[in-house]
Amino acid sequence: SEKPVADETYTFHFHRNMMLELVKRLDLQQVTLVCQDWGGLLGLTLPPDMPDRFERLIVMNTTLATGTSPSDGFNAWKTYSASQPDMDVAALMKRGMPVLSDAEAAAYGAPFPDATYKAGVRRFPELVMVEPDMEGVETSQRAADWWARDWQGETFMAVGGADPVLGPPVMEKLRAQIRGCPEPMIIEEAGHFVQEWGAPVARAALEAFGEL
Repeated sequence: SEKPVADETYTFHFHRNMMLELVKRLDLQQVTLVCQDWGGLLGLTLPPDMPDRFERLIVMNTTLATGTSPSDGFNAWKTYSASQPDMDVAALMKRGMPVLSDAEAAAYGAPFPDATYKAGVRRFPELVMVEPDMEGVETSQRAADWWARDWQGETFMAVGGADPVLGPPVMEKLRAQIRGCPEPMIIEEAGHFVQEWGAPVARAALEAFGEL
């Protein structure tokens, strides 16, 4: 799939600005923000800049990075990732989610046929703001303050209980940062990629929002 191939293109603000522009150009309204991993690190910083466009939040295994490491599991993942410049994405997904079939794991790997396509795979772990002077910390802290003080919408949280990187302890901290966030749905057998349990998560979220 088409994507920037230069490692240096991948910065926090490059991707955040692209997302802001997408929302504006499509003139999205009444948005339910569904986010996981970098979808949250970036996506959770968008509503403070355009609060009238967002009504609901479905949040899974992510964080707002404000200058400290989210977990020891993340530190281990970052170290491992740095040692794998041509990471086998399909094998990684299969190892992290044994429920995937070989074909499903291969589909995850398909956009990354060789190292040329893996700039984002290499860069994103390095971009997580684990030091207070990193790009994006100020934006993320402002977002954390907004979610705690100004968020008026509905929230549903689902957590993969087996995630060693952004699992229950990290998500409990995030829940405390989101105004009015109820108790989460815990999927004990789910790891980091909670979206693989999309059907039960979507059903539970719709029930929580009074749509079912």
